[in-house]
Amino acid sequence: MTKKNSSDKSAGLSRRTLLRAGAATIGAAAFPMPVIAQTKPFAGVTLRGASFQHRFFTLLQNYIPEFEAQTGMKVDLQLSAFPVYNQQANLELSSGGSAFDFVNVTFILAARWVAAGLLANLDEFTGDPNLTPAEWKPKDFVEGAQVAYRDAKGATYGYSWEGGAMVMGLSRMDLMEKKGLKIPKTFAELQQVCAEINGTDGVTGIVSFQLHHWCLPPYIQGFGGNIFRNPPTDIMPALNSPEAVQAVEFYANLLKNYAPKGVLTYTEDQARQALLTGRSNIFIHSSAWITPILMSGDSKVKDTSRVVRMPAGPVRDFPAANSQGLGIPKNAKNKKAAWEFIKWALSPEISMRLVKEHGHSSVCRRSVIESEEYRKLNTVNGQDLGALYLEVLGLPAKGENYMAYRTVKEFPIVGDVLNKAFEQVATGQLPAQAAMNAAQEQAIANMRRAGTAL
Repeated sequence: MTKKNSSDKSAGLSRRTLLRAGAATIGAAAFPMPVIAQTKPFAGVTLRGASFQHRFFTLLQNYIPEFEAQTGMKVDLQLSAFPVYNQQANLELSSGGSAFDFVNVTFILAARWVAAGLLANLDEFTGDPNLTPAEWKPKDFVEGAQVAYRDAKGATYGYSWEGGAMVMGLSRMDLMEKKGLKIPKTFAELQQVCAEINGTDGVTGIVSFQLHHWCLPPYIQGFGGNIFRNPPTDIMPALNSPEAVQAVEFYANLLKNYAPKGVLTYTEDQARQALLTGRSNIFIHSSAWITPILMSGDSKVKDTSRVVRMPAGPVRDFPAANSQGLGIPKNAKNKKAAWEFIKWALSPEISMRLVKEHGHSSVCRRSVIESEEYRKLNTVNGQDLGALYLEVLGLPAKGENYMAYRTVKEFPIVGDVLNKAFEQVATGQLPAQAAMNAAQEQAIANMRRAGTAL
């Protein structure tokens, strides 16, 4: 027999290898593997993100394993208390750090971070069809919830995952009806209802909580004032204007005379519990904190509750509205992976799952809020809570952006001063005019110390 030389063996092996490879290719074409299984572009990536603790993230964590399986990446989401997160994130971003790939863009800090160039321009991702499909629809987000995350040129640095629309909850309509009282629509009517109900069956007229720079400004604006003279262009504080002083007196009077003892130190949970149990008749806050009187299994007042617009002031009707957003730090190491996560977490599909599977209603996608599924879940006792939420959340984008005061980078400085001044009035330490005169001086001094030119 003639022996085959080594080159013949190589040729034979090569042919057999090619034949097997060809058969495998034909098989793959006939039975293609799932795209995600074929390509996991972020395999081996550990994505690091941070935010403050919130129910949205608690719910989202149930779905993150699905996202990890789809993309191949691991998500390390760090959650901490609101003030702790804000302090840590502000320090990390301001120092140019790269510890986080995505962050919560806190509403009251958004303008500061955007103006300082600390966040990545997300239009670069939404404008690339290879990174963002058309059906993701950036313009689907409620306009009023997005204004805080844009720069002066209109570029986008965050997308909202949570909307806060200030509404009024009334837990004891039964007591009001017995006294012939109607739902208050003005500040004057609000005070009258609080006075009439307070003390009836052990119920207080109103309840609130300790974040006064959220609760108080709608009253200041309602009387015709503002926190700054004309934000965002003119940021001279206006804390001692006649309108602001009048509002402080009015709101302090409500809490001193018609709220539970110790209300100035109440947390949001304590205030909500007072409403849920019917111990307090009125609570004015973001819808997510008010609607449980109708929707929560813990509510004792479902049959006697109403959720409506906050009463209007004598000059303006400006119920507060805010949002929280997700963004990408400018120096993040894994920007594309971070966008993949944000795109998934705020997709129409995940938003709808949060609504349908968990009753999470404070999403910011208009298409979800206006869907039949959302409307069915959020219509209780004939009250269309979704329509009310959408109406208030969208107001700052219609006409005057009256929430501009809260998005300028100096607001946290002035907000702290406002908190202290209001407490001095509500506790009787100082009359309103004196407290607000001092607050005005302190706010200007603190702003200048922080480098603001006035």
